[in-house]
Amino acid sequence: MQDLLDPLKNPVTYAVPFFLLTIAIELAALKWLDHDDTVLGGQRPPTGYHPKDARTSMGMGAISLFFSLALKVGSFLVYIVAFEHFALWELPTNTWWYWVLLILGVDLAFYASHRFVHRVNIGWAAHQAHHSSEYMNFATALRQKWNPWFEFIFWLPLPFLGFAPWTIYVAFGFNLIYQFFTHTELVGKLWRPIEFVMNTPSHPRVHHGSDPEYLDKNYAGILIIWDRIFGTFVEERQRPTYGLTKPVNTYNMIKLQYGDYAQIVRNVRAARTFKDKLGFLFGPPGWEPASHPDDPAFEPIRPAA
Repeated sequence: MQDLLDPLKNPVTYAVPFFLLTIAIELAALKWLDHDDTVLGGQRPPTGYHPKDARTSMGMGAISLFFSLALKVGSFLVYIVAFEHFALWELPTNTWWYWVLLILGVDLAFYASHRFVHRVNIGWAAHQAHHSSEYMNFATALRQKWNPWFEFIFWLPLPFLGFAPWTIYVAFGFNLIYQFFTHTELVGKLWRPIEFVMNTPSHPRVHHGSDPEYLDKNYAGILIIWDRIFGTFVEERQRPTYGLTKPVNTYNMIKLQYGDYAQIVRNVRAARTFKDKLGFLFGPPGWEPASHPDDPAFEPIRPAA
């Protein structure tokens, strides 16, 4: 537990200066470089930063570190019990193939978790904050949710399969670091074999689009092959319209993080039947009952972006 809480044992700690440096480089490139000949079907990328939006994203990212730490502490205890008493076997952490398998396992778990929070109302209420920006840049990558609790469920099989709990957090740290560098419009499509296997900047641009053809696609963390295997891949064909299908029009971090939760509570209270209450909790984003409740507080949660 001491090693888990030590920031010097977290790969993200060492990545933070590079995050800030990369944001500065992206800002400089947007300001001074000519992008007429760049990406997205010949379209010139717009200036990718808005001061209030970027400050909100970075503030949400800084605060999310405390919630991530709480998740680590709570889940670590459960994972230790699973690993020590119920693991099918114990895999050796000092082999190269252990880390390859673990990175693949964590990446697949991320795909499953990411798909869940897009498809289930109570998960989307937590995750939509990450999609609330109408800009696509490295600061947007830091716009993290304060409610990461669902990840605990999707990582749970790993200690049962013999992966040491502390290594799960290390692998996920590298997963997050990789994803940061995919949130940009300044990198076009890469060599086709790379685009086929890896999650490149083109794929998260689709994922952050609110265009109908882009909704609920490209959930990948490091490898885009999961989306190709499970039928959720869409290629970037035109510049996406970023953000939610229903813009939030606020930079208030509390509203961005918990506004949808508050609406779910109002909807559940206004629902006429137990089935409708479950629908508001576990139905897809945008779900609404066949007949609307009479309560004026009712409002369907905005569809996923």
